Formats: sequence, structure tokens, C-alpha cells
Amino acid sequence: MGTAVGDAALIVLYVLTVVGGFGVTLLASRRAVMHARALADSTAVPPFILGITLFAVGTDLPEIANSIVASVAGHGDINVGDSVGSAATQVTLVLGLLPLIVAAFAVGRAEVGRISAAIVVALAVAAALFADGFLSRLDAVVLITLWLVGSAYIWQSVRPGDEPVEQVDSRTIAGHATITLGLLAAVGAGAAAAMWGLIQIAAFIGAAEYTVAFVVGSIGTSLPELVVSFTALRTGARGLAIGDVFGSSFVDSTLSIGAGPLIAPTAITASLAQEGALTTATVVLAVAAMLIATGRHTRWTGLVCIALWIVAYAVIIA
Repeated sequence: MGTAVGDAALIVLYVLTVVGGFGVTLLASRRAVMHARALADSTAVPPFILGITLFAVGTDLPEIANSIVASVAGHGDINVGDSVGSAATQVTLVLGLLPLIVAAFAVGRAEVGRISAAIVVALAVAAALFADGFLSRLDAVVLITLWLVGSAYIWQSVRPGDEPVEQVDSRTIAGHATITLGLLAAVGAGAAAAMWGLIQIAAFIGAAEYTVAFVVGSIGTSLPELVVSFTALRTGARGLAIGDVFGSSFVDSTLSIGAGPLIAPTAITASLAQEGALTTATVVLAVAAMLIATGRHTRWTGLVCIALWIVAYAVIIA
């Protein structure tokens, strides 16, 4: 009896740690993005480009922090599972919820096509790198280079538009920079706490760390994308919202996976990592094909995205 009560108390502690850690990363990353945006507010950058670069990296801070913490702790499957799972979650669940909670909106066919192609290529390369069951510093450099090259290519192909971008209050540059650094530290602390909780839960229930990170961790670390994209759509910045969702998926497939092994190379479960990457590439292709064909994201296409999210998770859990 005492053992059962003790076990129940432990699992509650682990769950609360995960929820609390993700809560901190959500709040801190959202504020960090706002202040980082203020630093670049004087530039005339197209909203879609801001979405796939500045905002994508900003809302992906939980995944990047988790990648570093997990890799340093020797839990490579937590890094890959969370990063690849987040890439899938953002182009299915997060994207699918947007027209359901806001409204239908038009999508740029060319923009979606380019960024989706970059994501699929990145996931294919990642799957090849996963084959030996180890993520080295060279693998990390390859993935981060893919992010830089892909972002530069998309940047060159997008023309300035007239969409509004998210506005933040006016403060000094030094003030924004200081606050941003402090918030980044909070993101890292929250991700570290959530990662510890996930590891403990996986060990407690006897589940693979990769599966727990892909299924549970990715939802928590994808909350910033949902909040920022929702806010962007409410202010009429369609390009910013689409750019953030697809850009974050691209960051997850490249920079996020590579950030940890660049510091601390780690072993991974090759079969699970490859299956996750190829499954995610498949759902990205399906979502991109649908949006390019329709040119609009409606409640019906949103429901299809959510259905694809369920299918992807079923494949990984199975």
C-alpha cells in the first residue's frame, strides 16, 4: 500500500514538473519573441520572412533548449523525439487549429511550396544521419548548415508585402536586449525541468524516451507557435502566422536537432528516429499538397491537418 502511494506521488511530481516546465517555456518564449521583434522593428522585412526566421527561432526556443539539455545529459532520443515530433505537430495540430479558433484565410502557394520542400529535404537528410544511431558534431553542422542555406534561399525568393506585423511597445534597444537574454535563460530553465520530468516518466512507465518525447513533449514545446500564430492572425498578419508554423517545423528539422549534438554528441535509437523523420516528411508533403491545391486554409483543411496529426502519432506509438 505504501509503495503504491509513493509511486503515485512520484508520478504526480513528474507530471507537475513537466507541466510547470512547459508553462515557463511558453510564457518566457512568447515574451522573448516580442522583445526580439522589437529589436528588428525598424527593418522592412516581409512578414513571411520574419515568420520563418526570427519568430520561428524564437518560438522554437523550448525545443532548442531541450535539445541542448537532453544531449548534455546523454538522452539523445529526448532531443530527436521532441524536435521531430514538434515538426510534425506544428504543420498538423497547430496549423489545423488556426482556422478553427480564428477564421479561414488565404495561403501563399509558392511560399508554402518552398518552405515545405525545405522541410522534407531536411527530414530526409536527418533520417540518413540517424542511420548509424549516433549524432556527431559533423551531423550537427550538416543540419545547421541546411537551416542556414534553406532560410537564405527562401529569403531571396520572397518579395516584400503590405501585411502588418506584430507591434510591441517602444523601449530602448539595450532594454529589449537585456530582457530578451533574461527570458532566454528562463526558457532554458523551463525546458530543463520539463526534460527531467519526461525522462522520469519514461523510466517509470517503461516507455521509450523517444516515444514519450515525440508524443507528449512535442505538444508542450509547440504551444508557443500556437500562441504566436493565433496572435498574428488576429492582427491580420497572415504571412507571419504561416511563416512561423512552417518555419518552426523547418527549425525543428535542422537547427533544433543539431543544437545539442554540436555541444555534446549523443547516441540515439536509429529505427525510431528514422521512422519519426520519414513519417513527419510524409505528413508535411500531404499538408503542403492540400494547401497548394486549395490556396486557402479553412475549417475543413484544418480538420484534415488534425486527422494527419492523429495518424502520425498512431504510427509512432504503434
